[in-house]
Amino acid sequence: MIARVEPLTRTRAFRGPFDYRLTDELAGVEVGSLLRVPFGGQRALAVVTELADRSELPDERLAEPEEVLPLGVPPDLVSLALWMAREYCSTPARALGLVLAPGAKTRRTDRTVKREHVTYAVGTASTAPPPLSADQQAALDELLEAPRGERFLLYGVTGSGKTEVYLRAAQHVLEHGRTAIVLVPEIALTPQVLGRFRARFGDQVAMLHSHVKPGQRFAEWLRLRRGEARVCVGPRSAVFAPLQNIGLIVVDEEHEGAYKHEGDPRYDARTVAAWRARAHGALLVLGSATPRPETVSTARRLRLPERIDGRALPPVELLDMAGHDRPLHPQTRTALAELRRSGHKAIVLLNRRGWSNFLSCRGCGRAWMCPSCDVALVMHRGFVACHHCGHRETVPDRCPKCGSTTVARHGAGTQRIEHELTQALGDERFPVLRLDADSASFDGRARTLEAFAAAPAGVLVGTQMVAKGHDFPDVTLGVVLDADQTLRFPDFRAEERTFSLIAQLAGRAGRGDAGGRVLVQTLAPGARAIRFAATHDSDGFLKGELERREALGYPPFCSLIRVVCSAPAAAAARGAAEALRALTNPPHAAVLGPAPLFAVRGRARSQLVVKARDRGAAIVAVGAAVEAFARGREARGVNVSVDVDPI
Repeated sequence: MIARVEPLTRTRAFRGPFDYRLTDELAGVEVGSLLRVPFGGQRALAVVTELADRSELPDERLAEPEEVLPLGVPPDLVSLALWMAREYCSTPARALGLVLAPGAKTRRTDRTVKREHVTYAVGTASTAPPPLSADQQAALDELLEAPRGERFLLYGVTGSGKTEVYLRAAQHVLEHGRTAIVLVPEIALTPQVLGRFRARFGDQVAMLHSHVKPGQRFAEWLRLRRGEARVCVGPRSAVFAPLQNIGLIVVDEEHEGAYKHEGDPRYDARTVAAWRARAHGALLVLGSATPRPETVSTARRLRLPERIDGRALPPVELLDMAGHDRPLHPQTRTALAELRRSGHKAIVLLNRRGWSNFLSCRGCGRAWMCPSCDVALVMHRGFVACHHCGHRETVPDRCPKCGSTTVARHGAGTQRIEHELTQALGDERFPVLRLDADSASFDGRARTLEAFAAAPAGVLVGTQMVAKGHDFPDVTLGVVLDADQTLRFPDFRAEERTFSLIAQLAGRAGRGDAGGRVLVQTLAPGARAIRFAATHDSDGFLKGELERREALGYPPFCSLIRVVCSAPAAAAARGAAEALRALTNPPHAAVLGPAPLFAVRGRARSQLVVKARDRGAAIVAVGAAVEAFARGREARGVNVSVDVDPI
């Protein structure tokens, strides 16, 4: 018997699979088994991807595996990884690395497995389901009557009860002996959703995400693999949960860019979820109040048009910031002061962290730039930093070029807004809290959300994190600062992101008996995305957005593939991109570029963008071009990354 394996190497230079001869002692090896094998004069971990009766090589030329390690990969996840390698122009080794058990490369004995398995305690089910609204019941009935493998968009306004529909659908598949995966976009949201599922299903629910202790994460993975837990809740990587007989996959807040993985392979968890749903004959439910145009055009829609309590969405007022040089409009300051007097809560969204956008010298105009990246340093309290490579410097008191002490600070970030509101309004009875990537670790962010929920009144200031799925019934005021900021990005999704941010933040307000209102500060009150968001008109926005994208040839009417070449010198990066363009010739597609990008971490970058009507043919063509380039001399010192469906 022959085992065809993929060694878990990180290079494109070695293309498997490679054949190894199985002895009688290794007769138990199967697809997904994790082996230690001799490879290239070293010892390497490898995953079995196929078993064969014979090899093209003679037996005497085949090596034998040294040992079989515990905790291999379920066969369906092996198939998934091989598909991901092709779909995202990556390597099988890198894709297989995503589906391994947590810590599988270091775990050696069943003794370790058993010891770590008992370190995590779980609860029991206790919560009875609430009654469903007519809209919820209609959506659930349609879900449960659908044929296996159907793809749905649960299109409901914020507060319409989408989670309860998820819970009822999960209950149905569990009662029929199947399993479920529930994805959320942000790790910070996992405890909230996990709590609701554990309250309903108890220890049948497991959580997978990277911010828990390794032993705890492994214990949860093992419960899922053994069938002791049948529902997995977690962010993007939970899509690889080792569940069998999956009956339901939920992608909550499906519009979020957090579902796109930034490392190689650059997979989209929504696309991977669709593959797993098809493979298992499972229902795929994508939920959002502000769905992506791509989802609207491909999924069967289920509508939840009203909030579960019948309350109207809060009124939205646009505040024109033309002529105002302070970050808070006078009406915003007045509204927050009134909120403090009335003892209610507010959420303030500014999708920019730090204190100020950038610094410049008033004397000579010098701007403070990162020495390793072609970007301005962002000012924080006590230091300036690069948000790409992490470089830090102390806040300057004078210009090193001309000696001037007049250093100007431009713009405002969440730190500055937090400081101003704390000085103007904050005290023990009215705390001002901040939630962004700088404010705390994962645990710290969870504590911030808990503190805001427990406080009788106060303000939560933050980046887009504050607009994502939180349910605080006592929030009566929502504020969006610099709402048109994202419209200024050179990105065809700029309007979609702007609409979504405003609409999602508006959905956090007015969920309780006191009602609510939303203030949107903008320099572009007439912008299409902002006008539609102010009237909660998601249908109107999506109709116009789909028309615009069809006219311009953007997704969902074509597929995009982005290829980025990076090198120490700009000439090398551009030369690599030009060589790749010469090798790339997909049918019915346009290849744009090379175009220079700003440098990151001391490496120059150049990119190509492929716009293709035939997605599959374009992926094959780009993958073949990258493989051919990797074998040539021009590839030395050059890193090539491929991003299919870039965000």
